[in-house]
Amino acid sequence: MLEVTNLTRRFGGLVANDAISFRAEAGGILGVIGPNGAGKSTLFELITGFETPDEGDVRLDGRSIRGLGPHRINRLGVARTFQKLKPFAHMTVEENVMVGIMQHDSNLRRARDAALAALDFVGLLDKRRVHAHGLSTGQRKRLELARAMGTRPRLLLLDEVTGGVDQRSIPGLIELIERLRREGMTIILIEHDMQVLMSLADRVVALHLGAKIAEGTPESIRADRAVVESYLGASYA
Repeated sequence: MLEVTNLTRRFGGLVANDAISFRAEAGGILGVIGPNGAGKSTLFELITGFETPDEGDVRLDGRSIRGLGPHRINRLGVARTFQKLKPFAHMTVEENVMVGIMQHDSNLRRARDAALAALDFVGLLDKRRVHAHGLSTGQRKRLELARAMGTRPRLLLLDEVTGGVDQRSIPGLIELIERLRREGMTIILIEHDMQVLMSLADRVVALHLGAKIAEGTPESIRADRAVVESYLGASYA
């Protein structure tokens, strides 16, 4: 579904992404790992149009989407969540989801119905009239998922969806991601919790200092010397 080829982004003398290439197969989950500063979030910025690559290309269903704005890429079926949660704090949970839906459908009744369906899917239907600032971190993560789902994506990019969440909430988020895959969603997942990522991903791309250092099955990535030395550490191995 998605093909990234030689994707490169420089910020002055810093190379945030250095000739990164990979594919995300339709209906699968591709994991992205790497230490802080490896270029993971920049990669998501380039794929979703928040940044423009200096070199390389991003192709969705064989069509180049390089240089398109985020709203145009979203309308092609690509949505993302963000590591730093920024809901519309003084709007209700229901209204937060409706904002994205109304990019595709300006009918208020249909937008509300779709928002309620998304909230029901992520387990927040009972919070629909709560203002977003009143949610816990785990609930905000679920709201972020519902907001992305409301735009009707085929490809969903999740940036540390379990980050900052208490351990009791993580199994529920894992189940949500698995349900999205069963619904036919293609997912690219940045995740620091290796147990979460290895349990979900079909394949894993490892980044270090902006470059791809390994790609393969979760089992092969666990055993890759470059990944162990740069990220996982000897104790994990």
